[in-house]
Amino acid sequence: MASAQPAAIAETFSKEFVIERLFDAPRDLVWKVFTQRDHLMKWWGPKGFKMIVGNLDLKPGGIFHYGMKAPDGSEMWGKWVFREIVKPERMVFVSSFSDKDGGLTRHPMAPTWPIEMLGTLNLIAQGDKTLLVNRVVALNPADEERATFEGNFDSMKQGFGGTWDQLAAHLASLQA
Repeated sequence: MASAQPAAIAETFSKEFVIERLFDAPRDLVWKVFTQRDHLMKWWGPKGFKMIVGNLDLKPGGIFHYGMKAPDGSEMWGKWVFREIVKPERMVFVSSFSDKDGGLTRHPMAPTWPIEMLGTLNLIAQGDKTLLVNRVVALNPADEERATFEGNFDSMKQGFGGTWDQLAAHLASLQA
């Protein structure tokens, strides 16, 4: 007899991208600037981009939906859907590019970029400093999406590096 329950769908993943950075700030402060909208508006995104919209509902199933203006004036939108939040040490979320209404879209400059990525952010206290360990995998990628994601790890290091530079500057401004 067939079960009335639908079968669980297994998720598939790409190779894992990992980037770490030690911040000169206590873990509680680093957590705060990742989990409060007003702080995210000041530092999140690639260098040269300005946050224009940010809506944050920090809970499992909640969303961070944001818009940024690029140096050329174009807009880019993104979305995180939170899966797990363990204050002040860990958050897991699915990230994607989106439209202004929160619908999923393709990367505006890379049409074979994965639609969704699964990110795990760990904050590890090291005295009065914090080690951020960011892990990202392409979520359920097609073969072409997997190849694009895995072939862009160096570019991702640069992009996250610039974002983490902005985070470091924001943290320093809060402790000045």
